[in-house]
Parts: sequence; C-alpha cells; structure tokens
Amino acid sequence: MFAPERHSEAMAKAKRKFVCQQCGTVTGRWQGQCEDCGEWNSIVEEAAETVFSARHDLQGGGRAITLVGLDSRVELPPRTSTGIAEFDRALGGGIVSGSATLIGGDPGIGKSTLLLQAAARIAARGLSVAYISGEEAADQVRLRAQRLGLGNAPVQLASATSVRDILTTLGDGPPPALLVIDSIQTMHSDLIEGAPGTVSQVRASAQELIKFAKQRGTALILVGHVTKDGSIAGPRVLEHMVDTVLAFEGERSHQYRILRAIKNRFGGTDEIGVFAMVAEGLEEVTNPSALFLTHRDETVTGATVFPALEGTRPVLVEIQALVVRLSSGATPRRAVVGWDSGRLAMILAVLEARCGLSFSTAEVYLNVAGGYRLSDPAADLAVAAALISALSERPVAADVVLFGEIALSSEIRPVAHAPLRLREAAKLGFNRAYIPASAADGVKGIAVSGFKTLSQLVDQMLGRG
Repeated sequence: MFAPERHSEAMAKAKRKFVCQQCGTVTGRWQGQCEDCGEWNSIVEEAAETVFSARHDLQGGGRAITLVGLDSRVELPPRTSTGIAEFDRALGGGIVSGSATLIGGDPGIGKSTLLLQAAARIAARGLSVAYISGEEAADQVRLRAQRLGLGNAPVQLASATSVRDILTTLGDGPPPALLVIDSIQTMHSDLIEGAPGTVSQVRASAQELIKFAKQRGTALILVGHVTKDGSIAGPRVLEHMVDTVLAFEGERSHQYRILRAIKNRFGGTDEIGVFAMVAEGLEEVTNPSALFLTHRDETVTGATVFPALEGTRPVLVEIQALVVRLSSGATPRRAVVGWDSGRLAMILAVLEARCGLSFSTAEVYLNVAGGYRLSDPAADLAVAAALISALSERPVAADVVLFGEIALSSEIRPVAHAPLRLREAAKLGFNRAYIPASAADGVKGIAVSGFKTLSQLVDQMLGRG
C-alpha cells in the first residue's frame, strides 16, 4: 500500500539549484549578490540532482580497485621537452605524458603565443600535436603561426568547442602526444545543461578532457581565463583537477613575461621561466638580471640592488626610493609599485622608532624597476637602504648589493640561500655586499659587511661615529 508513495517520492520534481559562477557557491534561491565572494549578478540556475539520484546506494555494483603499499617501486614519469628551456624550467623539466596542465594569464599576455611556439617545436621532432582553439578560427591561428615563422610546423589545427566532437575526432586514431585546448572556458559538454563558461560546464568539460589524457597518455594543456583580480576564472575545483597550474605574469606595457608554477605534482613550485616579448614572439631570457637592472654611469641617491631568489634562480633587481619633504603640513603620501605597502609601512616605522630618522613630514615613493614584483622578505634591507639614501641624499655605491630581513626590534635576520645570492652578484660584477652579520661568511670575489641591527647600517651610511 506504500508503493505509490515511494514511486511518487522517487519521481519527485528536482529541486532548483543556483550556482555562483565566480566561486561555485550553491544556494536554493536566486539572489543578486553572492554572499561568499560578494560578486553581483554571478548566480545562475543549474540542473539539480533528483531525489532518486541523491539517495542511490553506491556501496555495491562497482568493480574492485587495486590497493598498493607506500613501499611499491615507482618509476619517475617520462618527460618531453618543449624545446623552450624556460618553459621546461617552470614545468619542472618538461611535459609529463598523461598530465594535465592549466595555464592562466591576462588577455594578450602571450599564453597562446607561447603554447603555439611549444607545439610547433614538439611537432617538429616528429611527435603528434593537436591544437584546438575555441576562441579563434583556424585561419587566425594559422596567420599568427606564419607571423612567428612557424607556418611549416606539422601541428594539427582545428577550431571547435564541443568536447564530444573533439574526443570523437581524437579517438579515431593514435592519441596525440600533446593536446592544447585554448581555452577551457569556451568548451561545451552536451552531458549537462548550461552555457560555455559556467561553473558546471567548465568542470564537466575539463573532467572529460583530463579523463581522455589520463587514459590515452596524452599531455594536456588547458588555457584558462582570469578574473579582474588575476585569479583563474571558473570553479576553484578546476585547479585541483589538473596536475600543474602555471601563471603567466607581466604587464603588456613591459617587455618581460614571467611564467610561474603555482601547483606542480611532478616538480617544484619555486621555479620561474622568464621571457621577453619581441616581434618574433616570446624569446627566452637566460640572464633575467639584465632586464631588471638599470645601467647607470654614476651613482644615484635612493637606488639599491637586491639579489632576489626565484626557486634556484637568483635575479638581481633594482629598488628605487624617492623621499619628498612637505612644508605645507599636508598628509604625506606613500606609494609602492612592485612591493607590499604594509611592509613598507613597517620599515618606515622601524627607521623612525629605532634609528631616529623622521619620515612623518615626507612623501615616500618606492618602485621595483622593470615592473618586477617582490614578495621576498629578504628585500627589507635593500628597501631600508634605498629609503635612507633618498632621505639623506647620500647614494649607495653602485657595486653594492643588499639583502636581509628586518625585525621590529631593528635586528637584521638571516635569509635563505645567502651564498647563492652572493655568487650571482659576484658573477655580474658587484664587489661588496651588506648582509646580516650571522650570514657574513661570504663567497670568493665579493667583500661582505655584516650588520646586526638596522641602526648599524644607518650609522655607516650617514657617517656617524
């Protein structure tokens, strides 16, 4: 007598589901603003699970999987070089067969150019490469390849957005060694409802493409759009699904580009690849310090050189400071480009409270030359020296590099990989280094001066006895 009731429950109408297209938050009703991420007009209705599918028992009917121990021998995955050393460096040594890589960056930064160059070099070695563009027609991609001098590369090119069509085409013959999808936000799966670019479509399309790559041993590279704050558009689960996430950084007004690994299951996330945009496409930069150092014939006040570290690669950058005295009593301005404004405020506070220097009536401007962005706390000492130099109008010698972390007590703390930073500075012609006293062992070819506190550096720069 209860069968009709169970039948009606199983056939009940599916509940409505609304999903935010920015953060993936699910709600039971539509609303103008997402409560989690704060975006407006980003919530879209999507198909929901039925009561039957939600309650279906998954504890039987499947196939048994093989469990192995941690002590099982595992061979290192084979890698394929892209032919671009800087690209290989960011990937951890090359592309892994059967892996999925997501690369994101601002529009026009050079993502498609880099992947087209890599695809052409891999195809030139006799490997099968498929390049699928969902944003441009095949002729547009072909014209770009000709401008880059890659018109004769044996790359298989197509313009498509249907995941079913793409996988059907690729499944007919031997799988390609490399499959490039440009971009994942334009792909569409007919298994679910929704327009291309929605959370559900991006997730489903990526899942089918990654499944194909894992089963057939194809290296998959997905191009991802970014939001206005620079993060990859779509659900964050997309970054969890892939093996490697690369961010292509840089300003279109600057020549350089940096390819940075954010996630890498087959390598480290501390390596970068550096490129320069030229008329022939992206060109590798084997000596990044040449991009970020200003060549000056005479010493300049407010300028110091800091040996930054990106993974195992030291990069020398110039830090520039300008201090302008105000006589009107107006509120002084603090402007920072390429560094953390909160850390600048901390350095200024330490210089005032611990070292007796006054910046309260002066405007302070800080810039990292070349558009480089620093997050290394070892830059504290170089920033402090630039500020001291700009305030006192006493230049730091052109052959000096500085690095060290500054504590609130004005103590100069040691930083990682000091010998590596010093060797790079010595190789580029710098003769002296101001560093923490606890790391003052030094290396051959460069004279080291160690400082325990920031006050000692101030005394030396200002000639105090």
